[in-house]
Amino acid sequence: MDEIKLVRRAMKGNGRAFEQLLVLHSDRLYRTAFLYAGNREDALDIVQETACKGFMAIGQLKNEQYFLTWLTRIMIHSAYDVLKKRKHELPVEKLSDFPCDDKNLIAENLDLLEAVAGLKEQHRTAIILFYYQDLPICEIAGVMGVPENTVKTYLQRGRKELKSKLEGKDGNGKECVS
Repeated sequence: MDEIKLVRRAMKGNGRAFEQLLVLHSDRLYRTAFLYAGNREDALDIVQETACKGFMAIGQLKNEQYFLTWLTRIMIHSAYDVLKKRKHELPVEKLSDFPCDDKNLIAENLDLLEAVAGLKEQHRTAIILFYYQDLPICEIAGVMGVPENTVKTYLQRGRKELKSKLEGKDGNGKECVS
């Protein structure tokens, strides 16, 4: 069935249609939640919280074309809520749980995932939505509730911060000593 038709049915209160939409986008939602949480258990909690909040608020969705953007925004807020409740640090050893088929790819991306997790909140959100969810800047602006130029600034600063972290430098360009 066409996704727009499912969204319309869900907006009218059809729980089965909403469930089908969640199944359709489950992999993408889980992967994004995992990027925020850093472990399987918290990622699943975030997705579950998102599903509950989304189902309760589906009637408030104004444009069915933006269902995934709307749900992603709910997920970001749910992720921050779950993480605030747990006051959770991202344990590097848990990153091996990252949902991926290629174990070698996981090992290569550990530093990147740790660096992304260490970004400022707004920079991390922009980076995740742009690079991991492939959302255009205009949609990221809608999800984050900021102007497009602000998203561009967040991306630029986030990339700069990532580069510094991955090169082993602090924010001032000085070498970090372990």
